[in-house]
Amino acid sequence: MSATPHTLTGMAEDSTVLKSAVRKFYVRMMPLVVLMLLVNQVDRTNLGFIQDALKADLGLGAAAFGLGAGLFFVGYALFEVPSNMLLQRYGARIWLTRIMVTWGLVTLLMAFTQGEYSFYFLRFMLGLMEAGFFPGVIFYLTRWLPDAHRGRAVAIFLSASALAYIVTGPISGALLTMHGMAGIAGWRWMFLIEGGGSMLMGLVSIRYLVSNIADAKWLTPQEKHELQAAVERDVANRQTEQGKKPQWRLLLQRPVLTLCAIYFVSVMTGYTVTFWLPGILRQIKDINDFQVGLLSSIPWIGAVIAMYVLAKFTDDKGHRKVLVGAALLLQAVGMALATTGSPWFALFALTLAAIGYKSCNSVFWSMTAMSLEPKILAAGIALINSIGNLGGFVAPTAVGAIKQHTGSLQAGLLGLTACSLVGIVLVMSLRLRKGV
Repeated sequence: MSATPHTLTGMAEDSTVLKSAVRKFYVRMMPLVVLMLLVNQVDRTNLGFIQDALKADLGLGAAAFGLGAGLFFVGYALFEVPSNMLLQRYGARIWLTRIMVTWGLVTLLMAFTQGEYSFYFLRFMLGLMEAGFFPGVIFYLTRWLPDAHRGRAVAIFLSASALAYIVTGPISGALLTMHGMAGIAGWRWMFLIEGGGSMLMGLVSIRYLVSNIADAKWLTPQEKHELQAAVERDVANRQTEQGKKPQWRLLLQRPVLTLCAIYFVSVMTGYTVTFWLPGILRQIKDINDFQVGLLSSIPWIGAVIAMYVLAKFTDDKGHRKVLVGAALLLQAVGMALATTGSPWFALFALTLAAIGYKSCNSVFWSMTAMSLEPKILAAGIALINSIGNLGGFVAPTAVGAIKQHTGSLQAGLLGLTACSLVGIVLVMSLRLRKGV
C-alpha cells in the first residue's frame, strides 16, 4: 500500500503540538534508553579485553574463547521472540527492567568462572537473560514515534552501542589494572563492578521509564492526542491485504527471511571487530591494556558520526535500501583491507568496517520497521534480531577455529568479506514500498 509523502520522508510540516510532543519524548526518554543500551553493550563486549587473562588463568584457547563468545547468541536467539511478546503484554517499564537486572546478575556471576564449562554456561545464560532488550526498545520506539521522526531516534539509540565500544575499552582497561587488589584478578573485578552497575541501572529504569503515550504525565492532553494519532496513521499506512494472513505465515514470508539474512551478515562483521580487534592491537610493541582499550574505541567514534548523519538524511529523503547496500560494501572493503599491512593499518581498515556495520544497522532498523506488517511488528523485529544475532555466534566461533588452525585471522576476515558481498545481493533483491 502506498503511503503519504509525510510518512515516507518526513518533509511535510508537522503541527506545533506534535513537534512539541516528539521533542519532549527525545528529552525525557531517549537519554534513558541510550544509557540502558550503553550499559548493556559494555557488559556484552567487555569479553574481548580479557582473552589473554582467561587463557592465563583458566587455560582457554582461541577456539574455546570463540565458542564461549558465540554461545551468548544461542541463548539470545532462543528467548528473543518470546521475550518481545512478553514485553507487549507487560509493558516496556516492567519487562526491560527485568532484563537489565537479570543480565547484570549473570555478568556479576561471570567473576566466579572456574573453567571452560562454567564459562560456556554463563555466556549462554547471559544471552538468555538479555534476550528481548534491543528489539524491545526498537518496538517501543514504534509505539511512541511516527515514521518521519523515528530514524533519528533509532540512530541516537544505536549510537549508545557505538559509544559503548568507545568507553568499554578505557573502562575495562582501567578495571583490569585492579589486578591483585584483595587477591582478586583484574578480570574478575571487571565483571563484579560492571555487573553491579547494570543491576543498579535496572532500578533507575523502573522509576523513570514510561511504557505508553497515555501514561506520560509530562505530555499535555492535546500532545498525547496528536502523537497517538500520528503513530496510528503510520500503522494504517503499513497495513495491506497481506495482514489478513496468520501471523506465523507472515513471519515466514520471503521478505522477512531476507531481512533476517541481511542482518545476520552485518552482525558477523560487527562482532568480529568487537572480539578480535583488541587481540590485533596487542601485536603492537610495548602496548598495555589501557592503551589497547583507547585504540579500540577509535572505530566506533567514526561510527557514531556516520550513523547520525545517515539517519537524518533518510528521515528527510528516504533511499534506505540503497544506503544499507552501500554500508555493507564498506564492511566488505574494511574486512578485505584488514588482511594486509601492520596492526596500525588493520586498525584503519577495521574502522571502515565498523562504520559500515553501524551505519548499516541504523538505516536497516528504520527500513525494517517501515516495511513489516503492523500485525507482526513486535514478533518480526524480534525474529530478525534473534536470527541475525546468531551471526555473533557463527563469526567469533569460526574465526577462532580458523585462527587456532592456521595461526592467522586472514582467512576468516576474507570469508567475512565474501559474506558482506552476499548481503548486498540480498538487499538489492528486496521489494519495498516506494520511499522506504
